[in-house]
Amino acid sequence: MTERLSEFSHDGLWFDVVDSGPLDGPVIIALHGFPQRASSWAGVTPWLSDAGYRVLAFDQRGYSPRAQPPAVEDYRLDRLADDVLALADAVGSTTFHVLGHDWGGMVAWYLASRDPDRVLTVSVASTPHPRALIAALAGPQALRSWYMGVFQVPGLPERVFRARGGAVARRFLTASGASAAAVEAGVDLLADPATARGALNWYRASRLPVQPPASRVRVPTLYVWSDEDAALGGQAALLTARWVTGPYRFEILTGVSHWIPEERPAELARLVLDRIHNPA
Repeated sequence: MTERLSEFSHDGLWFDVVDSGPLDGPVIIALHGFPQRASSWAGVTPWLSDAGYRVLAFDQRGYSPRAQPPAVEDYRLDRLADDVLALADAVGSTTFHVLGHDWGGMVAWYLASRDPDRVLTVSVASTPHPRALIAALAGPQALRSWYMGVFQVPGLPERVFRARGGAVARRFLTASGASAAAVEAGVDLLADPATARGALNWYRASRLPVQPPASRVRVPTLYVWSDEDAALGGQAALLTARWVTGPYRFEILTGVSHWIPEERPAELARLVLDRIHNPA
């Protein structure tokens, strides 16, 4: 595709896209987490674009105003992964690199395991492989993931996050290590009832089965974890290696919170580019 893409349609929904870098460059699709939008990649994208890559970051289901279906089942991993393939198809990209953080990382893992013929490399910041996370929940990770149970309650977290000018959302995000700007952006996002419902439906849909389930990844893989991540602990990070059969690189950033793309954008971009350029 020789024109900039600002939106694309899939499954009756319309998604907003940030399209950067040379139009004829290899494609990297960047997937944001909770509670963020494509703008969370603003610090990383210039490094990738300057290296010759076309970076497509889009507001995923629940976050794009015209892509907020109310049903929880519409947020299963398989449907979220299908959105990514639809974006690649929209720019005529048969194969692409995928980069994800937080929930976007979960989608990236699933996509790489299900569609290795489409994914050239997968790079994930923070989020362990889905099966590694499940295994770790039998141990200390369960304490870190307490909020996931709270988010399952229909309607309650949406109301709590809007109450008192977003005070609870502000405390939650601040405690996770997010920057002041990221905290306020998250508070604003969760203040909108439809967006909050869509964002929280990602958590609610995590209890639903997907077909096929996430499996081992055989494409070249980069996993970047930070040792001050309050949500995702070291056990799941270490277990992730069991679920990668292809070339695997595991990097630990010290003194960094959960919000790797914002705290270490240049370093993350360097690691992603190295994985792409040296896939073996």
